[in-house]
Amino acid sequence: MYATAQDLRDEGVTTHEASDTRLIALIAEATDTIDRVTGWFFEPRVRTLRLDGRGTPYLSVPWVPLLIDRVSVDDHLVDSADVRWVGAPVEPGFIEPRVELRAGLFTRGDGNVALQGTWGYTEPDGSPFGHTPLAIRRACMLLVMRALPKLTDHDLVSDARSAWRTLEQRTRDQSFSLSKPVQRADLTGDPEVDTILSRYARPIALGAA
Repeated sequence: MYATAQDLRDEGVTTHEASDTRLIALIAEATDTIDRVTGWFFEPRVRTLRLDGRGTPYLSVPWVPLLIDRVSVDDHLVDSADVRWVGAPVEPGFIEPRVELRAGLFTRGDGNVALQGTWGYTEPDGSPFGHTPLAIRRACMLLVMRALPKLTDHDLVSDARSAWRTLEQRTRDQSFSLSKPVQRADLTGDPEVDTILSRYARPIALGAA
């Protein structure tokens, strides 16, 4: 998950607003939302990916590789020394993730290529696997905070969290309207979150896993 209950406590969320159990559930939900709308995931996860070979020495992959442990083509194991990949931690200039063979081809076939390893779109922090981008952590916390119910009509924190939704306000003597917020991407429906996530969305050309 991309945030912790303590992260939300540090942002001012009190136990009166949500218990740790509730926060963890909301963080898990926000993490799933981010994964779904961006098409990536932003922490190390061990998975095996199966792809169709295309008769080329490289394959574009739908997840960002951190470490490839095992590659097989047509059920034949490829020597690890013959495998290289472009992936994470993501450096400036990153375009797309890919796995390449120094010798040989990914022969054509249906699901005949198996790639086993650790995957995740992370950013450098000096460690082998990097860390979840700070902007993604912020987006996760924003989604959680805006899912919390408002305790009272005078809860200024909750009012601030939902202020972007205000289109019209009225008093006894007057009213005023606000323009509908301009969204850079229709991902979650929250302009601030969408602005963050649109920067990390997987290019459509890469397809889905």
